[in-house]
Amino acid sequence: MNERLEAAALLYDEAAKQLDLAARHCEVAAQHFRDNLVPRGAAHAWAARGHLLEAEKRLDEQAREHSSRSSIETTPGGQASA
Repeated sequence: MNERLEAAALLYDEAAKQLDLAARHCEVAAQHFRDNLVPRGAAHAWAARGHLLEAEKRLDEQAREHSSRSSIETTPGGQASA
């Protein structure tokens, strides 16, 4: 497999893992809030947010990679095309 494609695949794998962890923390937070365990619920809610930020960081990295390789061409009428 192409090294660039493997690197992209790994970024998406890492983002998926972070999103899975975020979802699990959300489920735990929900149960803690139902059980009136507010500090624990809040801790898991913030942990979920942290995992979302980590996933976003990996997706942002992939977006920057794409933007550095993408170009805009114009047609004779001045319209942009990919």
